[in-house]
Amino acid sequence: MKFLRFLNQNLNQVIQSISIHNEARRSTYGLIFLYKRHVSTVPRRSLCKEDDSILPVLIVGAGPVGLVLSILLTKLGVGCAILEKSKAFSSHPQAHFINNRTMEVFRKLDGLAEEIQKFQPPVDLWRKFIYCTSLSGSVLGSVDHMQPQDFEQIVSPVTVAHFSQYKLIKLLLKKLENLDFKIHEGDRVVRDKEIMMGHECLSFSVTDDCIDVTCSFHKKGQTLKKDIRCGFLVGTDGAGSLVRKLAGIEMQGENDMQKLVSVHFISKGLGRYLLKEKPGMLFFIFNTEAIGVLVAHDLQQGEFVLQVPYYPPQQNLDDFTPKRCEDLIFKLVGHELEDVAVIDIKPWVMHAEVAEKFSSFNNRILLAGDAAHRFPPAGGFGMNTGIQDAHNLAWKLAAVVNSIAPTRLLNTYETERKPIALSNTALSVQNFKAAMEVPAALGLDPTIANSVHRVINDGLGSILPSRVQRVILDGIFSIGLSQLSKTILNEKNPLGLSRLAQLKRIFEEGKSLQLQFPAEDLGFRYKEGALVSGRSLTHDADNVPTGRRRDYVPSSEPGSRLPHMKLRSLSSVSNKSPAIILKDVFSTLDVVLGDKLEFALIIAPIESSYNLAHAMVKVVEKYKICVKVCVIWPNNRANDSARCYEETYLNVVEVKKSPTSSSWWDLCGMSDKGAILVRPDEHIAWRARSEVRYPSYEMDRVFSVVLGHTKEI
Repeated sequence: MKFLRFLNQNLNQVIQSISIHNEARRSTYGLIFLYKRHVSTVPRRSLCKEDDSILPVLIVGAGPVGLVLSILLTKLGVGCAILEKSKAFSSHPQAHFINNRTMEVFRKLDGLAEEIQKFQPPVDLWRKFIYCTSLSGSVLGSVDHMQPQDFEQIVSPVTVAHFSQYKLIKLLLKKLENLDFKIHEGDRVVRDKEIMMGHECLSFSVTDDCIDVTCSFHKKGQTLKKDIRCGFLVGTDGAGSLVRKLAGIEMQGENDMQKLVSVHFISKGLGRYLLKEKPGMLFFIFNTEAIGVLVAHDLQQGEFVLQVPYYPPQQNLDDFTPKRCEDLIFKLVGHELEDVAVIDIKPWVMHAEVAEKFSSFNNRILLAGDAAHRFPPAGGFGMNTGIQDAHNLAWKLAAVVNSIAPTRLLNTYETERKPIALSNTALSVQNFKAAMEVPAALGLDPTIANSVHRVINDGLGSILPSRVQRVILDGIFSIGLSQLSKTILNEKNPLGLSRLAQLKRIFEEGKSLQLQFPAEDLGFRYKEGALVSGRSLTHDADNVPTGRRRDYVPSSEPGSRLPHMKLRSLSSVSNKSPAIILKDVFSTLDVVLGDKLEFALIIAPIESSYNLAHAMVKVVEKYKICVKVCVIWPNNRANDSARCYEETYLNVVEVKKSPTSSSWWDLCGMSDKGAILVRPDEHIAWRARSEVRYPSYEMDRVFSVVLGHTKEI
């Protein structure tokens, strides 16, 4: 009916097109072919492809997000360079938890996921969160965040990881080196495949042809300026993003939730002790002398970061000297250590904010990572969400830069990623509040301390001398810490017994800080964007974050990440094929390889689906993109496939865990008469749940919508 309505509304235009395009009459799908010739326009060739002085993409910020984006763009054939204001990469561990979806992205970066799994600490050394009175004292409780299904590769071909950010950056730099990137400083022209250290973005101006960026750098004690011309500017420069500020983009949400000091230190003696007595990732320590959270980045190397609350201006950063930090460490350990070496001390502020928009200046200026969203660290959403921003953005930038799609395709970057950022903000806030349940159960309600601090700073306390303010604050803290004394916190004391019982319930009911969120990690879905949405079978209420761990439920709805299943190739793929699968057994996620701008159509060996595939291959010729057809054969017909399949198609069979396991189509909630179109970022662009009546018309409509040539109709 939709096709007939189109013909009725556009008959005169179609007739006119027939007289102009005689060759179309020879097509099997004449009128449909004319439709696509009439409404689809070839985007203006990007100037940055014609002018060698214009860098296609300039990335500001060489953190994990900027480095991953540069790798993805380079693999897709897009020239890019990076500006980094620091002269050297930080050795501060920072982010360390890599979730399932990010590890799937890393699988496509020349074996990065495998390297992380090889070099990370063994899982049994970091799977638990431990709550204790001191590292050498009694344990109040522990939570194991790994479940048996996390290791079975049923829902994903890879598992989560615990790997410090500075180690990740070293591996990413090695990947860039293999792609011929060079690291430079000083007075030189910025070219493709360069990381310019010590370069700070000062300003930019946007013209019709390019973006003129001015940056500063130091040379022989002088501050000099340099101009760079680029087609697109991407800010991956962190929570205090200069690109965001220069673009005039505001942050929205809750800021300044808490201030903390991060103390990076090494103690192999402490590492050996915890390896033997109580291995874990996070240690929440509560005693009458101090409270803090210890992050064990690597017990085998004895590398730790201590996070402690910080209350300025009554407390100054100068108060946190290496000697005082050592004393804090000793109080939390329960005794002195002989080999503590404090490496670095950094203050930081916790926010829960998302940028009002992710792009500006007609999508020429874009934000990704912490520049676009700032979360509490609870659950490790910050870096992971940023990496997934880069994964979403890279193929769209490649399509625009290579004149495959108009610039408006980049509208879908914000359309798709901002709702995910908002959802992850809410989830990280929920998880942070769950973390506060434990100290509250022990009689240490953090909201009281924060309220007192606000009264001292903004209320009547602000008129008092700073010395008196400090005494009041210290007194409040002393009263709070006294709740942790052994005389109160024991089972013989009715109050202590009640508090310990409440603590036990929190752990048993999963109400404490969580590490994994499979439903949100693998199950997030883009509801609008570079996709043909169709009719959703799920309700929004089903996807509202709860703050608890929930299982991932596979979905084939457009916008969802393609469900994982192991496949086995039935034949060698000919040289005519759009791509070659190198492994006999692989994941459905590997149907698109990531080294080119490639879509994939997944079908069953049914005549109507073959007709759809043939039509798609013809239709996409004008779009200048690669397509792959993957035919999933049923196990009981696999032996017949050798004489039936198209040699240019990828023919595979399911590798089931057991004969009774669900088939691929059952997993997707579909019948084998359907079809699924997969985007370059492994998300579903479109699906048909039954036979498509007008294959050429439908495929042209789908690619026109997904690539941003037309709006969905």
